[in-house]
Amino acid sequence: MSNLLALTIIWPLIAGIIAAFLNNKKRIVRPLSQVFAVLNLVLAGVMLYLVSNNGTVVLETGSYEAPFGIVIVGDLIALTLVLTTNVIATACVFYAPKSLTEQQESFYFYSFFFMLISGVSGAFLTGDLFNLFVFFEVLLMASYGLIVLGNGKAQLRESLKYVLINLFSSMLFVTTIAFLYSVVGSVNMAQVSQRVQEVEQQGVLTTIAILFFFVFATKAAVFPLYYWLPRPYIVPNPVVSALFGALLTKVGIYSILRVFTLIFVGEVDITHTIFIYLAAFTMIFGVIGALSTHNIKLIVAYNIIPAVGFMMMGIGIFSEVSLSGTIYYLINDMVIKGALFLLVGAIAYVAGTSDLRKMNGLIHHYPTLGWLMFVSTLVLAGIPPFSGFVGKLLLIQGGLANEEIMVVIASLVSSLLILFSMIRIFIRGFWGEKTDAPPHPERSAAAGKMIWPIAVLLSITVLLGVGAEWFYPPVEWMGEYLMDPQMYIDSVIKE
Repeated sequence: MSNLLALTIIWPLIAGIIAAFLNNKKRIVRPLSQVFAVLNLVLAGVMLYLVSNNGTVVLETGSYEAPFGIVIVGDLIALTLVLTTNVIATACVFYAPKSLTEQQESFYFYSFFFMLISGVSGAFLTGDLFNLFVFFEVLLMASYGLIVLGNGKAQLRESLKYVLINLFSSMLFVTTIAFLYSVVGSVNMAQVSQRVQEVEQQGVLTTIAILFFFVFATKAAVFPLYYWLPRPYIVPNPVVSALFGALLTKVGIYSILRVFTLIFVGEVDITHTIFIYLAAFTMIFGVIGALSTHNIKLIVAYNIIPAVGFMMMGIGIFSEVSLSGTIYYLINDMVIKGALFLLVGAIAYVAGTSDLRKMNGLIHHYPTLGWLMFVSTLVLAGIPPFSGFVGKLLLIQGGLANEEIMVVIASLVSSLLILFSMIRIFIRGFWGEKTDAPPHPERSAAAGKMIWPIAVLLSITVLLGVGAEWFYPPVEWMGEYLMDPQMYIDSVIKE
């Protein structure tokens, strides 16, 4: 079973290599990539089922026992996120042929795509801080290749900014790992968790914790480190934007969640209080950005930021309920952001523009796109009974139980503003008088093929809401699991 766990990381790499050799044979590489994505989705689902029934799976590479060897840890949280990643990847790989130009596909899109999925999956599964850095670099290298597909001027400008910021944060990341190793003598997360409680140099550890947070917060786009985010996520092709918006910032949030519930829990009153204030500012400033633009792609990209604030809120409150809320909201946000980026890409394609002021009455020609947009807005804003509501309800319950009134008010206000920012797309773009110009036949046909991957992702978010009674018990257990680091330690290090 542990070898199957490694396959969730290795299989996308194999698929990417095969796609590279078949890159010029589009009629083969497209369906083959779809088959590879579906197989990896099935593999992730099987692993999640096995772990939910049998407990955490630990792969000790080279037969070296932890903490001496590199370990891959497949617990319920990590494999849930790996499955979610592969659901989004599968939707994107079926959407891609309708969205990408032949030129974009010819520059090894499918190879970079599978490398990205491998890096994201590895980051979720690793039990080793240095290998977390390695998998960050794998997914970042893939994202560098994906962001420049299309060779436009805007892409060149934004990709330079994106690469430089990530290079700086990566250098800081590996340096911080070296500092931590010099203090505790290990990079295995479970052993580091044990040793930080015994080290007397608490001031040094606090500094290291701040550096780790700076690295992860930059990648997650937490206030005030979100300044780089919106535009690099909208200049690539919509399918690339969907992958970035659904996955990349979430790896940063997951890293904060894992490290600050497992390792740096000695000064919770200080660190997690700071998280709460940063969460409130992230929510408010992010949604202000969404309200400030008429570009539908930018509206969705800016709405990544307040979602990060909601997840930081749960980590900062640091209770079983709030951490359960963070996980539920994280899963929901990965899926809905993937759906929304694909959706606004399709809308911009059929409208011929992403400027909301130049759209009107699209629902008369594209009713399915219109109602998908409406439901997506309700999910993102957290309107009951959709999944966004379930996650936010748990976060607010955790905030009220801990008397964190300020951040609860900020979350409610930002939710209303998110609704307002998104409903503008439906009201201004779809509602209104029917335009005299007939829809472009080629665009209408392509839009029809783009709809079903979006509809599948949106159906999952709806199911997470109306079926919360089924999904909440394991998520509640995950909250308890995060509050008890010893459970993770015992599963990795066998005394």
